[in-house]
Amino acid sequence: MRLTQVLSRFARRFIARLTAFEGAWRTSMRLGLLMCLVLGAGWAPAQPLELTQAHATVTVQGVSTERDVGLPYIWDRNHKGSQGEARFDLAFDLPQLPGEPWGLYLQRLGNAYEIRLNGRLLEQGGDLERFNQGDAGHMPRLLNIPEGSLSRHNLLSIRIRADAGRHGGLSRLVIGRVDEVYPLFRKAHLWLSTGTLLVTGFSLVVGLVALALWATQTQEGADGRVRRDPLYLFAALAELAWSLRVGNGHIESPPLAWPWWGVLPVVALGAWGVFMVFFSMELTGWRRSPLVLGFRRWLVLLLVLGPVAAVWALGFGHPLVLTLWYGALGLSFLAFGLWFVAHAARVPGASQRIVALAVVTNVLVGLRDLYVFRIDPAYPSNSLLYYSSVLFGLTLAYVVIARFRQVSAHARELMGTLTSRIAERERELNSSYQRLEALAREQERTSERTRILRDMHDGVGSHISAAIRQLQSGRARDEDVLQTLRDSLDQLKLTIDAMHLPHGDITALLANLRYRLEPRFAASDVELQWAVDLLEPVQRLDGLSMRHLQFMVFEALSNVLQHAHASWLRIEAVMVPEGARIRIVDNGQGFDVSLPPRKGLASMRERAAAIGARLSVDSAPGRTVVEILVPAG
Repeated sequence: MRLTQVLSRFARRFIARLTAFEGAWRTSMRLGLLMCLVLGAGWAPAQPLELTQAHATVTVQGVSTERDVGLPYIWDRNHKGSQGEARFDLAFDLPQLPGEPWGLYLQRLGNAYEIRLNGRLLEQGGDLERFNQGDAGHMPRLLNIPEGSLSRHNLLSIRIRADAGRHGGLSRLVIGRVDEVYPLFRKAHLWLSTGTLLVTGFSLVVGLVALALWATQTQEGADGRVRRDPLYLFAALAELAWSLRVGNGHIESPPLAWPWWGVLPVVALGAWGVFMVFFSMELTGWRRSPLVLGFRRWLVLLLVLGPVAAVWALGFGHPLVLTLWYGALGLSFLAFGLWFVAHAARVPGASQRIVALAVVTNVLVGLRDLYVFRIDPAYPSNSLLYYSSVLFGLTLAYVVIARFRQVSAHARELMGTLTSRIAERERELNSSYQRLEALAREQERTSERTRILRDMHDGVGSHISAAIRQLQSGRARDEDVLQTLRDSLDQLKLTIDAMHLPHGDITALLANLRYRLEPRFAASDVELQWAVDLLEPVQRLDGLSMRHLQFMVFEALSNVLQHAHASWLRIEAVMVPEGARIRIVDNGQGFDVSLPPRKGLASMRERAAAIGARLSVDSAPGRTVVEILVPAG
């Protein structure tokens, strides 16, 4: 019409000019020419043709009928619970043959189909002879019409195979120039194919993330058992079920035959709604109320009845059963949504209000889809619930972020509290350590004083006591008393030397004894023979153990000086596989080792046991050997 108006205005102007400057006969000829152009422009189609009437030959259970039908032709509405096939013949005329590429747009057909234009095959999808197989006509189609296929009088023949309960049939058709038809296809494809594919991917990612959060976010209960947050589990199950529901439209060849495959999307829809409600209940903390428990049982019952209703409707041809199940599910969700909104309005915080908005939106959109797909006689275009479900995924992301921020803030608060407590504890520990260190030093000094007193009592004190008894008896010789006092003095010096002995250094211990006692051996005409190797330090010998070892060696040497009447004494020390071996050998008169040990020998045995050493004594006239074996380990 636009082109006609433009040409008309142009003609009027042109006629006016011709009238002013040219003759009437030339004006008439040109006017006739312009009128032909205007009429030719009016004959060309200004918009695509929409084909809404067809002559249909329908075959159901072997019985064929012919009649004129209007499009869209919805198989499940006209043949409830039955499968069959149909052929649609659509005739259309063109005022003239087009010079541009043409295309044919179909929103939906099938479940399997064959399209011919003037007897020429344009496209075929699925197997027309095998029922309950793939769904090849689920997505919109745009067919390019080959050049030369159109004529002034055309016949478009479409043959379909329709399965029961599978939304088969034929939508309205649009034919025209490709640049006019393609925007219709692009819009439908964007919503039905690209949009649902994006929703499927989004739901799958959200579901996997929620599942990972449920698996990794654990906490230990009061009973010691590890628990996971069910909120993330319900969110994961809901989103994974919804990804299956939406992604089903992209599966043309399902792994199961129809109607068994049709049960799966029905169950997925029910699972998505039920787990979304459970997620909302976990968010609000509704768990133990009798009313909530009853409502949860009701939803679980509906979820269990979903496969039964699907099999009954799709397998036995009773679609009303599935419609009633959808209705019960939708009304249950609507009641919960209103209840949830009323609760969210009374509590502070945005999380529950956002979830309430998402729940109510999805419930209302779901009821709209229930009407469009199960009640409305028109062919459904697309499910808006596919896209409103994204609100639930976004709500889950918001809840996770909000919880993460809350947990992070709580963790920072705990870290601050813990840091202050640790600092306070460190101060207390430092103070306790200082007190313990002072107490340890005092205890060490006390222990050292006790040791010195004990050594002086056992060594110096016993020798002085012996000297006193010798003097009191009046029978001791001056040389004996002098010897006893010298032993006492040597014992005192060795007690002082023991304070500076290196731990485990047996060589230094023996060298110190040699330094202190060698003058006494020389004064007693006893030859001191030295056969001491450079011994490896024995790490297990601490200060107390070194003092015990010093006393044992000193006691052995003192016995030789006082009682053996020897002319030589030999000190040997060598490392053997068992440890450090010390031997004191003399050529004195010896003694009977079978007799009860004297006080000095008994003390040596006690000290050997205290440091884990092995003491052995072998004596005979002319040779006495005292051997001390100190284990290295």
